[in-house]
Amino acid sequence: MADNDNDDDTIPTDRFFSPEPEDADSNISEQKDVSEDISLMINGQYTKDLSFEAPNAPDVFPLLQNEIPSIEVNIDVEANPKGDKIYEVALKVRAEAQIQEQLVYLCEVIYAGLFTVNVAKEQIGPVLLIECPLIIFPFLRRIVADLTGDGGFAPLMLAPIDFASLYQQRMLASQDNKQEV
Repeated sequence: MADNDNDDDTIPTDRFFSPEPEDADSNISEQKDVSEDISLMINGQYTKDLSFEAPNAPDVFPLLQNEIPSIEVNIDVEANPKGDKIYEVALKVRAEAQIQEQLVYLCEVIYAGLFTVNVAKEQIGPVLLIECPLIIFPFLRRIVADLTGDGGFAPLMLAPIDFASLYQQRMLASQDNKQEV
């Protein structure tokens, strides 16, 4: 096969470089900090606490052959300020599996994200308690599934969570508490 020196086969170099502004000096003064334009930015995410206990293993394994354990799952969301416009949002999950009144396993995980939030004051609550948890929940879900599976049990796949409903319930509860006082 002969080498083709066709210009049509080459990739133009301008695809890899952003075009220069027409008047670069005038745009320098108009540029803003990029983080000011972004309303929500994730700075990092991490496992804050992790615990798995299977105190009755291996005695519960024969029971699991014939019966499905009852599993109670509790999830909570917390948000705490950590600096100027920086917040830590933590999802806490506690899953307890039981069979015939024996503890199969207890799984507790706190998974958190550090977020920069640049929104109006009245929007802080919904962003921290709805949007941020939506971002980190899939990672928490995977950790719980891996942890329970690695513990020798069927992986626990957490169902999707409606964080907007949880937020509304929290707001209604806080309003009820204010009215009682």
